[in-house]
Amino acid sequence: MKIGIIGAGAFGSALAVAYGQKGLEVVLWARGKACARDYPTSVSHTSDLAALENTEAILLVLPAQKTSVFLAKNALPDAPLVLCAKGIDAATGRLQSEIAARPVSILTGPGFADEIAAGLPTALTLAGGNAAQQALLSTPKLRLYRTDDVIGAQAGGALKNVIALACGMAIGAGLGESARAALLTRGFAEMQRFGVALGGKAETFQGLSGLGDLALTCASVQSRNFAQGLAFGQGSGQTGGTVEGLATAQAAAELAKNLGVDAPITFAVARVVSGASTVEAAMQTLLARPLKEE
Repeated sequence: MKIGIIGAGAFGSALAVAYGQKGLEVVLWARGKACARDYPTSVSHTSDLAALENTEAILLVLPAQKTSVFLAKNALPDAPLVLCAKGIDAATGRLQSEIAARPVSILTGPGFADEIAAGLPTALTLAGGNAAQQALLSTPKLRLYRTDDVIGAQAGGALKNVIALACGMAIGAGLGESARAALLTRGFAEMQRFGVALGGKAETFQGLSGLGDLALTCASVQSRNFAQGLAFGQGSGQTGGTVEGLATAQAAAELAKNLGVDAPITFAVARVVSGASTVEAAMQTLLARPLKEE
């Protein structure tokens, strides 16, 4: 069986390795050089989208802020489309599925690219896909769980990056592990409120695409968002590379205002990212909020 993967960065290339090791024929598309990996022989590289014809699925693994432009400029072959980016479009406030404007499924959840490429056990969420697609995209070491909540799964994947930035800021500023635990816990509640307001299900956030991804991203320097927050907390600038939470924080803050969602952590992170606040001032704003029941 043959699948296509668009985007040969860290995650796209890791998926190519995993599916190649499973024995699938994988066509990995990239405009430039693919991420350096030990690719199985069943993985081929291309810069021609026509090479993705006659595939069982096409996985779009581009940064979230590039999805809209890419889909507007390129006609994809007629195959089931699986979106893998985690972010809210900064220009429009739309989720990835809303940008696609066609039936899609979502692959998301707690998985570091290097660990997937190394064949370490990982569990992810497939939202909107059917049982056949779940079987196709699962491997002996990559286990997919299925849900019909496309909105909730995407919201969890996008918003957890914002909370990871906040946790990184707290650790970088020397505020301690208790502060990180508080941000993670209250951030989880904020994610649920936000996701339900968008049309997702509260229970989705208790799974891999919510709590699972949040726990992973807020606890490791392997997370680009946590590492970026750490740099902010230490007084440094941007770390470079794709840090999805930077654009998503500002898009989510605007969206939360429009929806009337109480999202204090998101608002605080957005102010730091935009340069309107320091980490210290943002944290003090959170601590000064009125006391309330949990």
